[in-house]
Amino acid sequence: MQVHWYAVFILIGAAAGIFIVTREAKNTGQEKDLYIDLFTYTFPLAVLGSRLYYVAFTWNTNNYTFFDIFNIRQGGLAIYGAVIVCVISTVVFSKIKKLNPWVLCDTAVLGLILGQAIGRWGNFVNREAFGGYTDSLFALRYLKDEVGRIPESVLQYVIEIDGVEFIQVQPTFLYESVWNFLVFAFLMFYKKYKKFDGEVLMLYFVGYGIGRTVIESLRTDQLLLPFLNLPASLVLSVLLVLFGGSFIVYKRK
Repeated sequence: MQVHWYAVFILIGAAAGIFIVTREAKNTGQEKDLYIDLFTYTFPLAVLGSRLYYVAFTWNTNNYTFFDIFNIRQGGLAIYGAVIVCVISTVVFSKIKKLNPWVLCDTAVLGLILGQAIGRWGNFVNREAFGGYTDSLFALRYLKDEVGRIPESVLQYVIEIDGVEFIQVQPTFLYESVWNFLVFAFLMFYKKYKKFDGEVLMLYFVGYGIGRTVIESLRTDQLLLPFLNLPASLVLSVLLVLFGGSFIVYKRK
């Protein structure tokens, strides 16, 4: 039986995320079953959101059939689609349950960033989401014939060893995974010092946004905004940093 490792890493990330969230709920006097219910509703929607986000920005370059749109076995997910869906779902869930949405988001976002850190390794297995050519200490080599679309800027530096061709690239998935673990560690440390409900969520926006802004500039498979020809995730990252930072300053004043 073939193992789809991309899905395995997503599920491991989801399991780790819900473990952290339910533990945090217990430690802060909240009902952990609420977060299990939230996860049950949100997780499939988040996967769908991440796929639809990716499809929307690659529609003109791929001949999608109806079934291709929902085929995630070979990758083709964009984390910002999942983030957007997670935030909206949590707010809607809080309204239905008559709970404070800021408290729910502050708790749930801990699981979100941990899940992102683990799930990024699915990109490694699928040989995607890498950067341009590099000969640095962190250079990653892939067999050329095992990688799908390779940008021309990378093909210029194909390496041949014993008759086998490799590409050597920036492991941007690794950079983002490490950065996400650092953001997670910071949020876990800072949460007990927060000054207002919603601050942990805003710090996530700022922290993740800063890291993604830098990392996105290194990638070679960026999803571009129509007409503007700018990386969608780069623009959204900058907006998240500005929004989260401004919100924190406003609330603290």
